[in-house]
This record gives sequence, structure tokens and C-alpha cells, in this order.
Amino acid sequence: MSPDTIRELLQRFPIFKDLTKEEMNPIVNIANTRFFPQGTHIFMHGDPLTNVYFIQKGRIKIYRTDLQGKEQLINMLGTNEMFPHQGFFRKDNYPGHAEVMEDSILIYVPIKLFEELLFTHPEISVKLFRVLGDKIVELQNRLEEKMLHSTYEQIVMLLLRLAKDGKKHDETFTRLNLQLTNRELANMIGSSRETVSRTLTQLKKKDLVSVNDGGYLVIDIMGLHKEIF
Repeated sequence: MSPDTIRELLQRFPIFKDLTKEEMNPIVNIANTRFFPQGTHIFMHGDPLTNVYFIQKGRIKIYRTDLQGKEQLINMLGTNEMFPHQGFFRKDNYPGHAEVMEDSILIYVPIKLFEELLFTHPEISVKLFRVLGDKIVELQNRLEEKMLHSTYEQIVMLLLRLAKDGKKHDETFTRLNLQLTNRELANMIGSSRETVSRTLTQLKKKDLVSVNDGGYLVIDIMGLHKEIF
């Protein structure tokens, strides 16, 4: 993959969107690409944190398992998403397992080389911290959702959040980019599969949610907003 292609792909990610071509060049120089087949693990929970990954194409599941072996889904990620978000700025271990759900092509940046780059390019550091500040606000909002809203409202807000990266279906509806089971949706907000199933049934009866022939959820963004705001 050419440097120009890597630069173009990386600048699709919010963390790099405000950097100039000249500021991107040293980042491109330390970036690598790799193909990961479906069913493999990129890293395991507790492994030393060495790289930050950017999804050019594919679908990645981030999860943990408890002492009883029960899986807790942390996030389901698709094209143009990065993980782990804290990777560039913490000396830590990976916060969960990362499993490849479909054949994926990832760009990855070694953290050690990135830290050395920031020491010599402080202007890049300033721009990146601004983006991370926005991410912190987003995480705070998600915590407030958990504390202040009913499970029904949390599911609606989860669908709206997922729809931000979706594709316009028509004038009213947006198709989600990821195919998610009711179990996966439930794990993302700490609910049960049965509760998500009941809620989606209610939303379908209101014509706010449907499933297309490909198995993707299609949602009415304006209609869902009216359910909680």
C-alpha cells in the first residue's frame, strides 16, 4: 500500500482529521498494514499494549470474559474505527480480547514509535489531545445514559449512536453499518437479549426500525429522537 493511500485512509479517522499532509508524513512512515482472517485474535486481554489499530475493512469484536467464562461485549467495531482509544497515551495492557468477526485489513501504528514522534512534533500532540477531549465527552454522555435513562431509552440511544456511522437508506431511514445480534446489542449496554428483543419488536410496530434483506437494521433517526427527546 502506497504512503499516499495510507495517509488518505488514516485521515478518515477523527484522531488524525485535523492534521496537515506534512504533519501526517511521519505518522505514515511508521504505519503498517496487515490482513487478519475471520476467527483469529489480534490480541488478548492483558497482553502488553504495543499497537493501535485502524480498521480499513472488516469487523472486530472487543470483549472480556468473567471468571465463569461468560462473555461481556465491550464494543463491535467496523470500517473506519480505531482501537484501543487509550492506546497512544497509556502504558498499559490491552483492555479486552479483540476477535476478527470477518476478514479484515488493519493499519497499525506501534505505540513506542508514536511516542518518540510526539516528542519531536509537539504541534501534533496538541491537535490529538483536542480530539481525545471530544472522546472523553462522548464517554461521559454514555455514562449519563446508563444512569439517567430507562433500558428502553438506552437501547434507542444505542441505535442512534450506531446510526451516526450508518448509510442513508432513503429520505427517512438510515441503515446501520454492522450486523448485530440482539445478544450483541444487549451486551453493549449491559442488558439482556430478551429486553432488546422486546424493545426492537415495539420499535418495529411503530415503524421506527426494520431489518432489510441483508440482515441489517434500518432505523428512522428522527422518529427515534422523538422517543426520548
